[in-house]
Amino acid sequence: MAYTTIDDPSAHFQTALYTGNATNGKAITNDGNSDLQPDWVWIKCRSDTANHNCSDSSRGATKHLAQNIAGAEETVSGITGYNSDGFTLGTNGDSNGNNKTFVGWQWKANGGTTANQSGNIASVSQANTTSGFSIVTYTGNGGSGQSVNHGIGSAPEWVIVKRRNGSADWFVYHVSLGNTKHLHLNTTAAQSTTSDWGNTTPSALAFFVNNTATCIDGETYVAYCFAPVQGYSMFSSYTGNGGATAGPFVYLGFKPAWVLIKSAKDANGDGWHIMDNKREKTANPTVGKLFADSNQSEAASTAIGLDLLSNGFKVRATDGGLNRDNDIYVFMAFAESPFVTSTGIPTTAR
Repeated sequence: MAYTTIDDPSAHFQTALYTGNATNGKAITNDGNSDLQPDWVWIKCRSDTANHNCSDSSRGATKHLAQNIAGAEETVSGITGYNSDGFTLGTNGDSNGNNKTFVGWQWKANGGTTANQSGNIASVSQANTTSGFSIVTYTGNGGSGQSVNHGIGSAPEWVIVKRRNGSADWFVYHVSLGNTKHLHLNTTAAQSTTSDWGNTTPSALAFFVNNTATCIDGETYVAYCFAPVQGYSMFSSYTGNGGATAGPFVYLGFKPAWVLIKSAKDANGDGWHIMDNKREKTANPTVGKLFADSNQSEAASTAIGLDLLSNGFKVRATDGGLNRDNDIYVFMAFAESPFVTSTGIPTTAR
């Protein structure tokens, strides 16, 4: 059996760096090995304070949500379209401010083609079964333990749910926490006990929601669902050791392109750290700080960082943000390249 089914992760995930010009129609072109027409784009301004910008091809390019706030969906001229190898911007300052620097993280689903699903709740999914990713939209019915079919064909281990038509937190399910816990992507809060997932683990067919927050009658929702793919993605956790320089090594089975990490156990205000391989292309550790829960600009710190390695990452943090002693840290990670391709070719380190 081949080690991985995805030899070129850039066909499914890419990061783009660019400088804004406040001009409508600015096109951002990816530089990966494969062309990538994205279906979910997550933008953050690096050089200035600004909200995150979340857009996807199921809701429509101009339908904006911000990961760092609980606000309802808005129509803005941020991302205005998805191209065969990138995306197009409008004049919104959070996505295309003049002379400001930005990063755009992009995932491929199914090119905007959706399918109707019939769980307990009727949903519309757009799935990439190869990479284990789907975008799901649905309307809550007020029921308990309601199934929402996701279309991936394998069980998601990370699910992010956001109510669209009202102010509400971003609810996060993670396999390492189980079906009775949640985190909020837009806050620094520690894990809390919940029934939002219907006390049921996601299956190859569906994830589960409850009328407490993720299935309120008549409310509209979007969910981003991720199932692991060997050599391409992993959703797991590690335990911090508090070491000043010798933090945990986390084996992924691939060279990471993007890592999102959050303390689950401790309530010390530790945010959602985002690391990638583009903002610091060659150097380890990665010390450019961006947080999913914050509008702050990127800041470099020698106290927070990871070594991105050929087969995983090494925590180099000297504070509690990534390596508090005996704390649990959940993460999601996507590959730049598999550790070994399907033809047996190994990757190289940075």
